[in-house]
Amino acid sequence: MPKSRVRKKKVYSNPTNTGSQTSDSYEPSPLWVPITAVSLIVIGIGWLVLYYLSGQAYPVAAWGYWNLAVGFSCMVASLLVLSKWR
Repeated sequence: MPKSRVRKKKVYSNPTNTGSQTSDSYEPSPLWVPITAVSLIVIGIGWLVLYYLSGQAYPVAAWGYWNLAVGFSCMVASLLVLSKWR
């Protein structure tokens, strides 16, 4: 029975600056990013909870169901801020 040919494995070499991103593009985010995101989440959830528990009388009774839009908008804004977090 014939013996199979032994192939040499290629030696891995680390690529040097082949991408457009450099090492300084991976700087950590400023401190305001997570603080703002968590604050927006808490404000949004607090707005919605207050709206439901008050029987739709608070935070702004004249807005009616637009209070839901305000609460959910705060939470969506927090997701947008978190997309900048590294």
